[in-house]
Amino acid sequence: MNDYFGWLSTAMAPHCGWLVFGLVCLFLGFFGARLAVWTIAIVLGLWSLGVDPNLVGAVGVVLLIWNIPAIRRVLITKQIMTLMNKMKLMPVISETERVALEAGAVWIDAELFSGKPDFNRIRKEPYNKLSADEQAFIDKHVQHVTSLASDWDIYQHRDLPPAVWDYLKKERFFGMIVPKEFGGLGFSARGQSEVVAQLSTHSSTLCVTVMVPNSLGPAELLIHYGTPQQRQYYLPRLARGEEVPCFALTEPHAGSDAGSITSTGVVFRDTDGSIKMKLNWDKRYITLAAVSTLIGLAIKLKDPQNLLGKGEEPGITCVLVPANTPGVVLGRRHNPMGSCFYNCPTKGKDVVLSVDQIIGGPEGAGRGWLMLMECLAAGRSISLPSQAAGGMKGLLRLVSAYTVIRRQFGMSIGKFEGIEEPLARIVGLSYLMEAARITTTAAVDQGIKPAVVSAIAKYSQTELARKLVNDGMDIMGGAAISRGPRNHIANGYIGLPISITVEGANILTRSMIVFGQGAIRCHPYAYKEVKALMENDLVGFDGAFWKHIGHVVRNACRALVLTLSRGYLAGVPGGPCRRYYQKLSWVSATYAFMSDVAMGSLGGTLKMREKLTGRYADVLSWMYLATTVLKRYEAEGYRKDHREVFQYAMQYCFAQIQEAFTGIFNNFDVMGMGGVFKYVVGFWSRFNTLGGLPSDRLGHRIAAAAQVPGEFRDSLTQGVLGSGGKYNHSVTLDQTFKMCYDAQEIYNRISDAVKDKKLPKKRPTALVKEALAANVITDAEAKLLGEVDAARDDAIQVDSFALDEFAPSLLDVKRTPA
Repeated sequence: MNDYFGWLSTAMAPHCGWLVFGLVCLFLGFFGARLAVWTIAIVLGLWSLGVDPNLVGAVGVVLLIWNIPAIRRVLITKQIMTLMNKMKLMPVISETERVALEAGAVWIDAELFSGKPDFNRIRKEPYNKLSADEQAFIDKHVQHVTSLASDWDIYQHRDLPPAVWDYLKKERFFGMIVPKEFGGLGFSARGQSEVVAQLSTHSSTLCVTVMVPNSLGPAELLIHYGTPQQRQYYLPRLARGEEVPCFALTEPHAGSDAGSITSTGVVFRDTDGSIKMKLNWDKRYITLAAVSTLIGLAIKLKDPQNLLGKGEEPGITCVLVPANTPGVVLGRRHNPMGSCFYNCPTKGKDVVLSVDQIIGGPEGAGRGWLMLMECLAAGRSISLPSQAAGGMKGLLRLVSAYTVIRRQFGMSIGKFEGIEEPLARIVGLSYLMEAARITTTAAVDQGIKPAVVSAIAKYSQTELARKLVNDGMDIMGGAAISRGPRNHIANGYIGLPISITVEGANILTRSMIVFGQGAIRCHPYAYKEVKALMENDLVGFDGAFWKHIGHVVRNACRALVLTLSRGYLAGVPGGPCRRYYQKLSWVSATYAFMSDVAMGSLGGTLKMREKLTGRYADVLSWMYLATTVLKRYEAEGYRKDHREVFQYAMQYCFAQIQEAFTGIFNNFDVMGMGGVFKYVVGFWSRFNTLGGLPSDRLGHRIAAAAQVPGEFRDSLTQGVLGSGGKYNHSVTLDQTFKMCYDAQEIYNRISDAVKDKKLPKKRPTALVKEALAANVITDAEAKLLGEVDAARDDAIQVDSFALDEFAPSLLDVKRTPA
């Protein structure tokens, strides 16, 4: 035996040296050692292993050359540049793509894309609160405006009532983003978001009507790019509601590809010597257009005589067009899923305006694409994500009440596991959506315009809302499909595809912006390389390319170490969330490495592989959402009553990341590597999984907690508004829910009496008189149960209409399509 171990140790001795050398290299890669350190380690390592001195010397010379940039550029980097240009390994960036890439900024997304996120930095990001003025406005004016009309009233009249329009203008709802110096409210992004979120719990039409003037449009563009004269004249009028704005971008042949707009403006010198523009346009899907007085218009400006000094085709330009200008055509409406907010076409025929109506004046000519990209990066962070998150809080409050009120087979439907599952999703994911809403607006309040994060927010929030509204429809069944003043879910369900479609269809947002743009913008070196190649900048390319190589090596080593250790070796902040930070570090390293593999192997064709890039987008999106959940849980002081809903949200995020990685590995059939990724990497990923969906037990606990009146449910549905108008059914549901919950202890006593054979075997609701006679309950309790049953019976009723009132009030039979 001793001879055997002696032989084994002798045989393994040379291999142990190489093993140690490999571990040293893995260590250097994991911590991202500099090239000089690698050079010393490799030379010393090869020498100590007894490698031929001539070979060690040759390697040392090569590495020495590599360490001298001036020599490296000529001997190595220049040849690589030539090869990459010939093989077209880098995507060609058009001018419109360049502007889009350089608009806005990167934020937390860059950390997550890096492979080694600095979570201490992320934890220091603010989690903003409302100011006193913002809270007072919400408590007074937002509450009041919802009392002026119910969502059903609005749908019946196909418009907001005049009293609502007047109140919105009087209290400057349309001027939330306008600075106070110009008469606006000067709200923060968080304040705007809160107003939108709360209005969305009452009426989507009211929400959209307020949201749009405070999003991408004349006010936003004027604040950032307008001339002093333009701001001084228009901003006070917009704040007071004297001007109702819209912004016209989309055309029949230019939707998500906004750069292909065909609307034009031609610069000419008028007979009086002034310089003017002749505008022609055909736009559609323009919110508020039919009732607008001021149109923000995106056109392609042409200047055949170069009167503005910017060439014959300055390009995309944003113009302010008073709606009463001759040639402007308004007055028609689209019918988006039956929703009642104004969504309209507009045309212009030979509309003549001074070039002073260009936003920013004549100097603003040709800068429209930059303006749109920068403002959209901020506006997309607030509007639709806030509407979705607020709407889902409203859904949670509604559905959690209904599951207690509605009884089948002798008990509340919320006790059925088939109901618990979708209810748990609504609870857990509405918590996540609120976290994402608040975290994202914090970036805007810091002056950051997060282009990729805003796309993640819009895409993920609207998609989650679509999923959760379907869950709500399933839970409420017939009460959800019968429209009327009692139904507060159907209109949201019907209108959700609108939010999925606007500001860029989600299909394209996912693949083209979240990853397509994110891969270039968030990567620390990719855009620098592309730009250097396009400009033939050898020095710039050399600096970016070799740092990129080091970046790949580091992330390959980190991905290997972290997957083998399941993330436990990641250096992350301590505390209750430590394990989740470790797993996010693991995901980030794997994601960063796989992104470089995709970019390196597919090159310029990557942006056409939308199914693959969509899965990459999913990983980045769910990493960001998980980060916002961590941010919320920590910012709110690790609330004990939120611990399980926090866990549910985090587990759900990692399950989605795992699913996206599985899709990447199963479909990465590039350069003959498909089998390796599918059967080796993919198998290991499925075996060494990041995590699965939350357990049934966890879902049961958070669903049950949401069906109890009190702090937990109230904290998850803070800001949910009741329905205005004559029939306040959402408030009625909430009151009935509390009555039913309070009565449950009495019903339990009756059930126990049935088990003890003190009462006949019937449902507890049918045994009130017998229970009173048997002294199981008191007179007061019997009276309370009678009131509860009456309230429950009223609450579960659905609306019906007389035949002679149904058609004229619900069907728009008088209007004919264009």
